[in-house]
Amino acid sequence: MLIHSAAQLLTISGGPQRGRDLGQLGIIEDGAVLIRDEKIVTVGKTSDLRAAHPNEPMHDAYGCVVMPGFVDPHTHVIWAGDRAREFEMRLEGAKYLDILAAGGGIISTVRSTRTASIETLIAQTRSRLFRMFAHGSTTVEAKTGYGLQTATELRLFKALLALEEESRLDLAFTFLGAHAIAPEYKDNPQGYVNLVCETMLPILSQWWEVHAPGRPLPFVDVFCETKAFDLAQSRQILTQAKGLGFPLKIHADEFDNLGGASLAVELGATSADHLVKTSDADIAALGQSDTVAVSLPCTPFGLAELDYTPAQKILDANGILALATDCNPGTAWNESMQFVIALACRALKLTPAQAIAASTINSAHAIRMADRVGSLEPGKQADLLILSVPDYRHLGYRFGTNLVKQVIKKGRVYSVDVGYYRTA
Repeated sequence: MLIHSAAQLLTISGGPQRGRDLGQLGIIEDGAVLIRDEKIVTVGKTSDLRAAHPNEPMHDAYGCVVMPGFVDPHTHVIWAGDRAREFEMRLEGAKYLDILAAGGGIISTVRSTRTASIETLIAQTRSRLFRMFAHGSTTVEAKTGYGLQTATELRLFKALLALEEESRLDLAFTFLGAHAIAPEYKDNPQGYVNLVCETMLPILSQWWEVHAPGRPLPFVDVFCETKAFDLAQSRQILTQAKGLGFPLKIHADEFDNLGGASLAVELGATSADHLVKTSDADIAALGQSDTVAVSLPCTPFGLAELDYTPAQKILDANGILALATDCNPGTAWNESMQFVIALACRALKLTPAQAIAASTINSAHAIRMADRVGSLEPGKQADLLILSVPDYRHLGYRFGTNLVKQVIKKGRVYSVDVGYYRTA
């Protein structure tokens, strides 16, 4: 079909955007995009494409912004239960790391997730993925990490593979067995690190070959943080994973600067995520590398913290900045990349254009999918959004409402209405 008459067509072409180049949207006014066989064939002015393809089925986007689907490169979307009580505890003065050390936080969700059936995990996660899609995310990274034992971590992967098969979303997978020290190893954290390295990772490598043949290995991630995994333990886990052929990610500098971002650069990790307390030296290292700096502004917002990712320093250092929801039950239960953009404009001082590029082409780069999604270019997958606004700056300017009118996934149009989808 030919989608035509867009008030603004945001192509965001040319690959990931570094440093102060962030925010190049490649706008075509009165734009059009031709789609065939789930792929983008060409983009251009409506008059030119309608003249060249007069017999093509037409889809009118008059008065709307048309842009790539959002890519959410950091989520913990699969879990069971909730932590509403802990939210109240934090409002009463309890600190997140203290709750974690006392057996709450991540460990609380681990207990709920371990006892949940795979059917329960699929049902609860399905609803979250549904809302992500309705708010414009067409590709989503999904981490395990609420099992902290081999069998449960593999069960989470099995559920995620089933969810991708049934859903409209593309998922990128990440193993986060090193999310926290498993409760059985509370008094022997190094023993758990060794378990991850010597047992979990080799088993996962073999399991993946059987259960996801032909798919690239999942990322391996580690929570490098005070009261989680220190720098040496993080290095041990990521080095072992790299030796087995896994691509790498790291949670770094959410609460303390332990050097995780520089470790990510040293090991060639695809991304370093959170980056709130990141030092100038670590920022400089990121700026000289291809490791993507993924900011998760919903997390400090959810914790009512004052400090956010030093995005302007990262841009000044020529880093590749991306945005993500960090959707999780403890600190950031948010399924909308639109809200992330609005928050990034205020807390990270990004312009709407910068936040949009960081949520599309740069976030696709953060999960090694920028060759497939994240921009509107010939040959790429036809994942688009039609927004119910005439100007891209409404993203960021507005918040708390859904501006997505239609989601186009692999060339198929889904209209977003309150509470349900219908195929257009």
